[in-house]
Amino acid sequence: VQLQASGGGLVKVGGSLRLSCAASGRKLSNYAVGWFRQAPGKEREFVAAISWNGGFTNYADFVKGRFTISRDNANNMVYLQMNSLKPEDTANYYCALGRLARDRWSDYDHWGQGTQVTVSS
Repeated sequence: VQLQASGGGLVKVGGSLRLSCAASGRKLSNYAVGWFRQAPGKEREFVAAISWNGGFTNYADFVKGRFTISRDNANNMVYLQMNSLKPEDTANYYCALGRLARDRWSDYDHWGQGTQVTVSS
């Protein structure tokens, strides 16, 4: 399976971006999907996750109320809508496939290339 995250870019504080995660070679509907991020010099951290059918979502505390994860299984896509962006959201964002929508990176088996998000103040 190949995953590709896209939609990153440069945005000002308070702005919005929508990240997309596309999969090829596997049906995303068979998996939970998580978003993680990693900033330079920092550890990878959990952002959000969604169960295989979208019935359960899981968010890191620092994004609750600002980010929304969703999925479109018919089109094999998962999205991360990011609003009210802050400079501390600057990082490389990755999507990953797992069995359950957990917050540990070790629960995910397949990782895609990241997409860079930069929030300027």
